[in-house]
Amino acid sequence: MNLFERYLTLWVALCIVAGVALGHWLPGPFQAIGRLEVAQVNLPVAVLVWLMIIPMLLKIDFGALHQVKEHWRGIGVTLFINWAVKPFSMALLGWIFVSHLFKPWLPADQIESYIAGLILLAAAPCTAMVFVWSNLTNGEPHFTLSQVAVNDLIMVVAFAPIVGLLLGLSAITVPWDTLLLSVVLYIVVPVIVAQIWRKALLGSGGLAVTLARLGPVSLVSLLATLVLLFGFQGEQIIRQPMVIAMLAVPITIQVYFNSGLAYWLNKKLGVAHCVAGPSALIGASNFFELAVAAAISLFGFQSGAALATVVGVLIEVPVMLSVVKIVNSSKGWYERSSS
Repeated sequence: MNLFERYLTLWVALCIVAGVALGHWLPGPFQAIGRLEVAQVNLPVAVLVWLMIIPMLLKIDFGALHQVKEHWRGIGVTLFINWAVKPFSMALLGWIFVSHLFKPWLPADQIESYIAGLILLAAAPCTAMVFVWSNLTNGEPHFTLSQVAVNDLIMVVAFAPIVGLLLGLSAITVPWDTLLLSVVLYIVVPVIVAQIWRKALLGSGGLAVTLARLGPVSLVSLLATLVLLFGFQGEQIIRQPMVIAMLAVPITIQVYFNSGLAYWLNKKLGVAHCVAGPSALIGASNFFELAVAAAISLFGFQSGAALATVVGVLIEVPVMLSVVKIVNSSKGWYERSSS
């Protein structure tokens, strides 16, 4: 691990501070960048995501995808956490914290809207950043790609019914343009580009060298994404920090709870650590682009639901990086107790 990777937590903290400060002092440029979006998918962020995940997708050999069936227990655990646990645990945490513990300090007319935003955030698993988390835990790349693909297929049919059930709504407006565009931008395009590039690199014998050179590019892109995300919301963070901090509590607990439960279940089932790591991370991550778009379409841009989903965007990277650290540091314990 080089110096840059060793102090990644410090760089993340500095990027958060820099993003908030720049977003506050230079709102114009960040607002201009924030407007460069299609169907609530920010295009500059999408480019940074490509720079993050294409190096990881270069490692995937499509000829070896059939081996994923060996990891059926890991896939089962992740699906159970994503669809049978995460939305419902978030609804419970929202009820505990937003409706009760924090209620005296939150705007009374936004309580239900905040909870709705939290549920929208938890109702769909992440599709792109999980490749980054998986790579940082030395996760099995074929498992990660297969798991993301399965989740995307389930999301098409399960997102609206789960959200409708938990919110008590008879009809849910699914932002299909955001969902489909995100899948195309974050999965289909990078996979195609990576496989074409991989074939060329294998022909020239330069795959290993290219992967080594692209490592820093992925991490720098991750940090740049962090600056942008916090810069987009710099004014809002400074204007209502206590509301954002209170909404962050159930989201953070939910991430640790679901990742911990997935990790523990994988251990009990004897799943290899290279699968258990990404399984736990996919189980805890959120598809915040879809959540934000759904919140805006259902409740409006200025709603508490939209703000709650934005909080999910802000804590996604730092909290997930802490989960990565826990997964990596516990590998010895995991493998001893699984043997």
